[in-house]
Amino acid sequence: MKFLRNLLASILGFFISLFLFFMFFALVGSLMSSSEDIEVKSNSIIELDLSASVKDFAPKDDNPLSEILDYTDEKVGLNAIINAIENAQVDPNILGISIKTSQVNAGVAQTQAIRDKLSDFKESGKFIFAYNDFYDQKNYYLSSVADSLFVNPVGSIDFKGLSTEILYYKDFEDKYGVKMEVIRHGKYKSAVEPYLTNTMSESNREQTTSFLQSIWSEMLSDISVNRNISEDKLNNIADNLQGRNATSSKNNSLVDGIIYQDEYVQKLKNASSEKIHMISLQDYIASGKGRRNVSVSKDKIAVIYAQGEIMYGEGNEDVIGQGIINKAIKKAKKDASVKAVVLRVNSPGGSALASELIWRELELLKKEKPLVVSMGNVAASGGYYISCNADKVFAEPTTITGSIGVFGMLPNMEKLASRIGINAEQVSTNNNPEYSLFEPMDPRFYEVTKEGVEDIYDTFLTRVSNGRKLTKEAVDAVAQGRVWTGKEAVNIGLVDALGNLDDAIIAAANLADVSAYRIRNYPNYTHDFKDSFSFNPFLKASKEKLLKETLGAETYRLYTTINEFQKWKGIQVRMPYLFEIK
Repeated sequence: MKFLRNLLASILGFFISLFLFFMFFALVGSLMSSSEDIEVKSNSIIELDLSASVKDFAPKDDNPLSEILDYTDEKVGLNAIINAIENAQVDPNILGISIKTSQVNAGVAQTQAIRDKLSDFKESGKFIFAYNDFYDQKNYYLSSVADSLFVNPVGSIDFKGLSTEILYYKDFEDKYGVKMEVIRHGKYKSAVEPYLTNTMSESNREQTTSFLQSIWSEMLSDISVNRNISEDKLNNIADNLQGRNATSSKNNSLVDGIIYQDEYVQKLKNASSEKIHMISLQDYIASGKGRRNVSVSKDKIAVIYAQGEIMYGEGNEDVIGQGIINKAIKKAKKDASVKAVVLRVNSPGGSALASELIWRELELLKKEKPLVVSMGNVAASGGYYISCNADKVFAEPTTITGSIGVFGMLPNMEKLASRIGINAEQVSTNNNPEYSLFEPMDPRFYEVTKEGVEDIYDTFLTRVSNGRKLTKEAVDAVAQGRVWTGKEAVNIGLVDALGNLDDAIIAAANLADVSAYRIRNYPNYTHDFKDSFSFNPFLKASKEKLLKETLGAETYRLYTTINEFQKWKGIQVRMPYLFEIK
């Protein structure tokens, strides 16, 4: 028996040693290969593929085993994309850009920012071509900036206008005896509306229609300029689905030609009398072209990226926590070489407490250095809370912002418990109002919680009023949880100007009175080495990717809704995160 035990231990030890031996050489090989420079050859054409997730800031994962085991999700930073296109504009080795992507995995504001930079690229005299088997709406919006736009003979363009869908749960709650107890302030605070009714309120329909039309008008305006089609005609094309096949798309000037993939490749080859070389956007960035031209100045402008939902705690690359963000703010404030700070916000909001803690740290920073905010796809509710006190606020025209409102929400299973024969009894030392998952909400508990919601809403109004130099009455008139686009927000005083991240950086430099500067990105995301071994090394896809593939897009969306709700702590300042513009 002892012999067998020793034999099994020896076999197990052998395989563990073999695995670690393999991992060591794989790691060394990876590090050696990653150190090799990517050559950007003359006569190169950049292939722009945005099917990987586009994030405002995508720092490289320093987990040494992630890349080897294909563990990390594909992602690319918006800042790197913008810098790469800007560098390609003056790079003598770059002939032009080919837009060929199965999908644009970016928000509308991010897509618009990339499109605007591509428009600047064309001013160099270099070409942009675009080709796809079929285009969804966002892909077509991006690709329409091209000099020449092509589609497969059996392809189509899904050009139909914007829409969104919101799921309502009231009948489900009544049927199964599980409901959400809601306390809110703001008639437009539609984040909780699906739990209160089974139909969309007129106020919610009003705000949703308003921001969809605002975003659509931006897209139409841009497409109209590049395709030389009037906006009225574009709306008629959308109404009648006149991009539903390749021939109709060509007849309505949505594309310039109907060709196959091999014919498109030949057109690229014809762009030069010499042999062309294709280089992916990611490789071009990896070659060092995703960075700004480095200034020799010691002065810096700090860019702090706040991306994701706001949750109380440390936070990470995908979640805004007061821990990581406040550390970054303090570092930027302490660094004498940092002359101004730009806060790049891409968040639908979240925890009211975490938002207030971040606001406070920004308030302390602002007393010492200029603070400018740049809004990305969304800077709403808690995202607006941490933005409103800046010296200057920039938003993209299609940014979703505002949503100045507050709510609290608790699950209640009293009816379900009664149906299945569960009775809960409570014992307390005092007579204060308590909340139980299995009992009807105590009216006293409701009043106490309502008072908390009202206090935070009043604080929210005060923060916006002081930051934006508006009366509380004026803020309340455009608040109530209503969502606005960046374009609309300028007109009502919630945003100072329309512009991108570069515009915000320039404004920050001007406020600091510096003309030469470098960019310093925050926060720093680090991993402990032990984290390298905290996952299954044979799992080649991340949990998120695996779930998406298994459940499908719509089911995964519902799964994330339920999963995220479980993480909510305390009173919330957030917008409806289920808005998906299609």
